[in-house]
Amino acid sequence: MVALHAPRYSDAPPSIAKLAKAKPRPGLEAAFDVAREDLIAVMTGLRDEHEYQQLMEIAGVDYPERAERFEVVYCLLSLTRNHRVRVHVSTDEATPVPSVTGLWPVAGWLEREVFDMYGVAFSGNPDLRRILTDYGFEGHPQRKDFPLTGHIELRYSEVEKRVVYEPVSLPQDFRTFDFLMPWQSAEYVLPGDEKAEAPPPSTPKTTEKPADTGAGKPADVQATKEARKPRAKKAASEVSQEPKGKKA
Repeated sequence: MVALHAPRYSDAPPSIAKLAKAKPRPGLEAAFDVAREDLIAVMTGLRDEHEYQQLMEIAGVDYPERAERFEVVYCLLSLTRNHRVRVHVSTDEATPVPSVTGLWPVAGWLEREVFDMYGVAFSGNPDLRRILTDYGFEGHPQRKDFPLTGHIELRYSEVEKRVVYEPVSLPQDFRTFDFLMPWQSAEYVLPGDEKAEAPPPSTPKTTEKPADTGAGKPADVQATKEARKPRAKKAASEVSQEPKGKKA
């Protein structure tokens, strides 16, 4: 089921069906595929002719199996028509995408994020630098082929009194890999498992007769005696009673 707030084609203004140089993407939501060389013309038309005033987001997508592995997705919002539309542009690692900072200045920050995370370049961006990672960071973290551990690591060196960069190393000195199936037991004993094979304690932890619990005939006699006391004597023995001479 499609959510009520989804930007569907049926909710789009009729004029958008005649959007030049844009190919509608299959599906219910309003989205278009645009060639790189036509991006500026299409985005200008969406802003000026179709009233999509705001650029809400620029996102990246990585499809490593494609020749043009990256998609840059532009999310636009029309305040007057209460509708959203997406524009998709494909590119590769070497071909830049035209910058839309001339149409929406906020795109400068958004394009820097896509450049940092995916390595997609934007021609015409006046300040295309990394924005989320460090200056000396190697690689682009959102690419599908980026290793989960990264390429380099940083730490504070007490010897040099500064932050140093080093290649990632994963020492496994204190781990033993047996490569067993999860339902198979290991040959070695894990800490704490030795208790399962330990002999039973000499002193039993269970109570086998009433005397082990402090009960028995003497306790029963004392309990019966307390129960047969008159009510006044029971009240006098209560520790919660008020001290003598003290009145409420």
